[in-house]
Amino acid sequence: MNKTTAPAPRLLIALAFLALAFLLLPLIGLLLETPWTRLPELLTSQAATEALRLSLVTSLLAAFFATILGVPLAWVLARKEFPGHRLVRGIVLLPLVLPPVVGGVTLLTAFGRRGLVGQYLYDWFGIQLPFSTAGVVMAATFVAMPFLVITVEGALRSIDTRYEQAARTLGARPRTVLFRITIPLISASLFAGIVLAWARALGEFGATITFAGNFPGVTQTLPLAVYSALEVSRDEAIALSLVLLAISLTVLVSLRGRFLGGRS
Repeated sequence: MNKTTAPAPRLLIALAFLALAFLLLPLIGLLLETPWTRLPELLTSQAATEALRLSLVTSLLAAFFATILGVPLAWVLARKEFPGHRLVRGIVLLPLVLPPVVGGVTLLTAFGRRGLVGQYLYDWFGIQLPFSTAGVVMAATFVAMPFLVITVEGALRSIDTRYEQAARTLGARPRTVLFRITIPLISASLFAGIVLAWARALGEFGATITFAGNFPGVTQTLPLAVYSALEVSRDEAIALSLVLLAISLTVLVSLRGRFLGGRS
């Protein structure tokens, strides 16, 4: 859709620039305060490299699990009508609006050592998920999966189902239709959803620190390293924040047309 060329009220333009300035000034402040000459030293310190490694590993795993679990869930929400459909969709999207710390508390009540499921995992198998690297992956998956689900669900609702119907008419099995017709048709949106889920998992803080703690080399991801660095080294906190800012901005700009309604 073409953007309107009609003249806009001056007050509207002024408020738009004010809003942009409000969002832009903190970013400019971060860039101005960044110790550029010390940046290589700060980003190659042991704490920074451990946090970066752990963040990459856990966020990629979270994106993987979000894909494996989220795509089937998105398909069910897009193609099936059942009692309680709206409630289920609301539960799926709840982590988008739920404070991350509250998300961490809910994970503790379910998977903690004395949680609804966690008590049996610990008593029967000796598995303790909280305050472990696996806990980081679980927390990240919990907050990231809705991004993939809503992206894939929207794509499934928008594609032309006649191709799938034609394949079924010709005798194709449901699995063949899914992997040979449906997935290729939504491949671009699926990729966008995976990248968004990965970026959200990479930046997760609240649920992680509540459910998994903040232990260097075990559960301390980049956002948690920023939090810890603020107490001892402001320059290191700024340097790590710059890395997260660059990744987030790159993802949002590159996926603008796929997820936020802009031109592709």
